[in-house]
Amino acid sequence: QVHLVESGGGLVQAGGSLRLSCAASGRTFSINAMGWFRQAPGKEREFVAAISWSGGSTYYADSVKGRFTISRDNAKNTVYLQMNSLKPEDTAVYYCAADVTYGHTIVVVPSSPWDYWGQGTQVTVSS
Repeated sequence: QVHLVESGGGLVQAGGSLRLSCAASGRTFSINAMGWFRQAPGKEREFVAAISWSGGSTYYADSVKGRFTISRDNAKNTVYLQMNSLKPEDTAVYYCAADVTYGHTIVVVPSSPWDYWGQGTQVTVSS
């Protein structure tokens, strides 16, 4: 089992920045990759960014490229999402996810099933 806890969400004005954190605990040695997803009201959950746990390969949704950066601290078992130049359309509940079965290449096939999910953290961007 892997337990994920997100933090860092909040209210920010358009153009501002936030950094989300996702701390993993439990069988963290089994993690292949971690990702961030988001779900806005009335919309389906969508992929945001992912990172492989060993090599650090990253992959982003087109909508956030150049504005968001995913990173990880293996020693702390934590993944981060630095969000800059935020827009009102970035408003959503942000979830982190971990893969332990698919493999590190899930970062380029993020629609594949992820094994563990956090509870989510709300990000609200005001115009």
